[in-house]
Amino acid sequence: MRIAQVAPLYESVPPKLYGGTERVVSYLTEELVNMGYEVILFASGDSQTKARLVPICPRALRLDKNCRDSLIWHLYMLEEVFKNAKLFDIIHFHIEYLHLPLAARYNISFITTLHGRLDLPEYVPFFKKFRDLPFISISYSQRKGLPWLNWQANVYHGLPKDLYKFYPEKGKYLAFLGRISPEKRPDRAIEIAEKFGMELKIAAKVDKADEVYFKEVIKPMLKNPWVEFIGEIGEKEKNEFLGNAYALVFPIDWPEPFGLVMIESLACGTPVVAWNCGSVPEIIKDGKTGFIVDSIDSAIYALDKVAYLNRYDCRREFEERFTARRMAEEYLHIYQKIAKKEILLKAV
Repeated sequence: MRIAQVAPLYESVPPKLYGGTERVVSYLTEELVNMGYEVILFASGDSQTKARLVPICPRALRLDKNCRDSLIWHLYMLEEVFKNAKLFDIIHFHIEYLHLPLAARYNISFITTLHGRLDLPEYVPFFKKFRDLPFISISYSQRKGLPWLNWQANVYHGLPKDLYKFYPEKGKYLAFLGRISPEKRPDRAIEIAEKFGMELKIAAKVDKADEVYFKEVIKPMLKNPWVEFIGEIGEKEKNEFLGNAYALVFPIDWPEPFGLVMIESLACGTPVVAWNCGSVPEIIKDGKTGFIVDSIDSAIYALDKVAYLNRYDCRREFEERFTARRMAEEYLHIYQKIAKKEILLKAV
């Protein structure tokens, strides 16, 4: 089976620093190659893969200061994909909705994994035009915005089993990892750390869209003696950062489609204290791999109880539910059905 993976171009595959979707595409691609499948990856030219890379732009667009129009590179990629579409048994798109008008008009075997939030009102009229095309969700919660799409399956993200080392001993600081933005609520994390009386280490990037929020809201809070701001970190630094933490604080305030950092933390053995939003109840087992909370006070109460959790349970949960091999096997099952024209007519 010849499988094409079509990745966003904002980050390399895998990303050099922050990047969720591109990281998942990398894990999936490499696992499929390891399983003996021929994979063709459409991605930025600075990507690293054992698959056959079709480089679209010289480097990842987010860090390319010379890039003024990211859309045109994605349109160029679509031209390359559809020009060669008949060469593939299945095309797996990870670029949200850009390809849908073309894919609907070509007689090709393809699947779309939607990685982002789907609760925006402007999505409704657009996706209704393509509601019968095959889609994959990354959590059941994600589907709530567009429940009538032709959902073929739900496939949780996965990480390579040996990517993160297990840390059996609980750490002495709280960890916040990801992105500085209003919906990620780093302000909540800082307040929790101060009231709980434990150092908070923040490893996060600041996108251009969030620079004002960072400058006006978060930066003044970084003067708090309980807080250390590390900045953006890459894959190599994550293991130590998460593994040495007492708990990962995930105080989100939006319908998180998945939350890759939660399973990264579980892989290290570090429990997660997370707000009851989006996919959180699907990922975290309350009272076993962390706690699901809905207020600052309940988060502080939960952090007291984290000390009694078994970090081996966190690692075991990761190995049973969130490995890249499991993710690849589930996608392969879907690929095979679609390649044989066994697309379901109704969502599941």
